[in-house]
Amino acid sequence: MSDEAALLAKISAGEVDALAKFIEARKPQLMAYIHRRLGAALKSKVEAEDIFQESSVEAIRAITPEFPGDKDPFSWLCQIAERKIIDAHRHHFGAQKRDAGRERSLDRRPASGGDGEVGLVNLLVKSMTTPSKAFSRNARELRLQAALSGLRDDQREAIRLKYIEGWASKDIANKLGKTDAAIRVMLTRTLKQLQTVLASQE
Repeated sequence: MSDEAALLAKISAGEVDALAKFIEARKPQLMAYIHRRLGAALKSKVEAEDIFQESSVEAIRAITPEFPGDKDPFSWLCQIAERKIIDAHRHHFGAQKRDAGRERSLDRRPASGGDGEVGLVNLLVKSMTTPSKAFSRNARELRLQAALSGLRDDQREAIRLKYIEGWASKDIANKLGKTDAAIRVMLTRTLKQLQTVLASQE
């Protein structure tokens, strides 16, 4: 069995890590698809990277052990991306009377798009939205929860707003009284910090 066939078999079995590796390997093709589907007007509102990250996170959340073995994961990812593009178009252009200052981009994801970060975001969502009782969490979630508690208040709030509430970095910056650039740097560094904590305890 080839490496790709083995990876597809693991995806069919619902393995999140396998899907994350597949997404990262096919990122150039998926980004090319997204670029083709984004119109000029929408490109002025939403980055292709935003659509890629949103699609990746949705796929990670949606994968199950019942994923059909005859279903092409790449076509499935393209379908998710297409829905995200349609949603973005409706969001930005579906209601022209909407106050432009209230619009938010699809910016719920880490900037680099690595499979490790996709997995971390998935774990963050679970850790920050499920009950806090220990028996409801696995070991990695508990370690992540401990790492989150060690963050500064502004770091924890930025992580919550971005990955749980889905705020754009510019909106987080306004709320926390920082620049958009500062928030982006904070989010990137905080994710790396959390990744390091988890990796050191594997």
